[in-house]
Amino acid sequence: MAYQTILEFSNAGRGTRNITDAVAKAVAQSGVQCGLAHVFVQHTSCSLTITENADPDVRRDLETIAARLAPDGDPAYRHDTEGPDDMAAHARSVLTDTGLTVPVGGGRLLLGTWQGIFLWEHRTAPQRRSVVVTVLGG
Repeated sequence: MAYQTILEFSNAGRGTRNITDAVAKAVAQSGVQCGLAHVFVQHTSCSLTITENADPDVRRDLETIAARLAPDGDPAYRHDTEGPDDMAAHARSVLTDTGLTVPVGGGRLLLGTWQGIFLWEHRTAPQRRSVVVTVLGG
């Protein structure tokens, strides 16, 4: 059995947004009891991550680390068509990931107690993002 849907999210710019509930709803709608949920963001300047869902300091600290690894406006960047955060956003996306796979059991995501699925926006301006959820199983 296969089920697929596209979720749309707006954000205020750089930072994380918990999308766990929306993905869990898609899994429930799929009718799949045992299988896999694949979550994929259709953009090159944001990413997906599974991380701590209780303490927002974890996500703030991850943002600090990303800023150190891929700073905005680095003079070595050649690609800056859309502004000083453009290449940094692409680099952050490559350093993280655009797709995640989560096991499904009992018709629900089998995430750990403190895990959540987050859309991580790397651009500084507000964006609209599309996330494809594909659920496979029986």
